Amino acid sequence: MASGIFLLLDDIAMLADDVAVASKMATKKTAAILGDDLAVNAQKATGFEQSRELAVIWAITKGSLKNKVIILPVAFVLSAVAPALITVILVFGALFLLYEGVEKIEEWLLHKEHHEDKEELLNSTPETILEIEKEKIKSAVLTDFILSVEIVVIALAAVAEKSFGVQAVSTVIVALVATFGVYGFVAMIVRMDNVGFWLIGKGYERSGALLINAMPKVIKTLAFVGTFAMILVGGGIIAHKVEFLHHYFLEGVPAIVNEMLLGLVIGAVVLAVVKVFYMVRGK
Repeated sequence: MASGIFLLLDDIAMLADDVAVASKMATKKTAAILGDDLAVNAQKATGFEQSRELAVIWAITKGSLKNKVIILPVAFVLSAVAPALITVILVFGALFLLYEGVEKIEEWLLHKEHHEDKEELLNSTPETILEIEKEKIKSAVLTDFILSVEIVVIALAAVAEKSFGVQAVSTVIVALVATFGVYGFVAMIVRMDNVGFWLIGKGYERSGALLINAMPKVIKTLAFVGTFAMILVGGGIIAHKVEFLHHYFLEGVPAIVNEMLLGLVIGAVVLAVVKVFYMVRGK
């Protein structure tokens, strides 16, 4: 009896070890997209009244959890029944990431600035502010859904050789990190200025001013890093899942450079196609 209990505990320990290793592997594979998710949502969660910032982040977090509840079972079923579709989803997700990344670069190069949202919030009334929040939350949750699909699929693909139990547990862990880890960090970022003002009130002027001045710089840095992370991840997925593209890699150049260049080229093509589509539809 005692030996059976010890064997069971040993099996549980081995399973926990496998899950830990698989979760670490999956998290590494999704780190770039998690960074982009953080950058995108840090931007979307700013610009509100300070008293509403945490409420908005919590609303987006709940929407993100609902997304995971929808995505995870579908991903597990597809992985078991039609694994080829996982590759298709990965490629389409990569194209979306590349489109988003190159579009941001285009905005920076052409110095496009979007002040509409800020002006809308500044000119809003108490009666309309909640409607504006609902629209921004809805937009953030939709973006989260698309990024969550990519995160879950990449995490699942990273542990595809493991048993189904290990796949399921490790992917769920990554999904939860993608929600609570990302949005918890977003909450910390958007409250940096509040902590700064609190420190100033306590007489720590330098430390408080440092946090207040650092907040917009942190958000801009995350946006910059997240943009190129999207392109690198998207280019890497395309490079590994579309076989014939390997023939176009530059010899003697590190794989990361080839993947970045591939991502930039394909992203530019996708952006051009989308622009033409909207022009035709507009006519």
